[in-house]
Amino acid sequence: MVKDQRVLAAMEKVPRHLFVPSTLQSSAYDDMAMPIGDGQTISQPYMVAIMTELLELKGAEKVLEVGTGSGYQAAILAELASNVISMERVQNLADKASQKLKELGYSNVKVVVGDGTEGCKAEAPFDGIIVTAGCPDIPQPLIDQLKDGGRLVVPVGDRFSQVLTKVIKKGNQIEKEYSIGCVFVPLIGKYGWQE
Repeated sequence: MVKDQRVLAAMEKVPRHLFVPSTLQSSAYDDMAMPIGDGQTISQPYMVAIMTELLELKGAEKVLEVGTGSGYQAAILAELASNVISMERVQNLADKASQKLKELGYSNVKVVVGDGTEGCKAEAPFDGIIVTAGCPDIPQPLIDQLKDGGRLVVPVGDRFSQVLTKVIKKGNQIEKEYSIGCVFVPLIGKYGWQE
């Protein structure tokens, strides 16, 4: 159960129906993932809330999101952190999300096209990193780009089933905490799945 009041308020504020295809808008607030085109999905609202809560954002953080998709998760993060960098490998999705976020007035989000498994070195380090696709293992560049004390939330497992994993960086060590089982689209990239 999600208890962070800031997360719940952000979920209430961000209009999810504006991030799904017009043909699916009547179902936009159902608790399920939905296709957004290009073989990608918008995550189930409950999963968005849990992952966001695990980041433990207070308001002043710089956050990296890997997997922009529709831009919905980036909008939620923009409500809770001061600066959001969101990476997307599919140009079409990046363009649409960037446009939508601008239309909604989110000036603290920057959408970058590239391989999210490599992180975004130019903007690092990050207080929090959220990965919205399933990984075979935690990409090392993301750990490297996390600040000391920073948190990384990532689904880890095979292509069909993952466990939501929270990583806390402590000096040169990392601590892992395991949350719930989940199913995400595969994270494609150098440190993820190959096509």
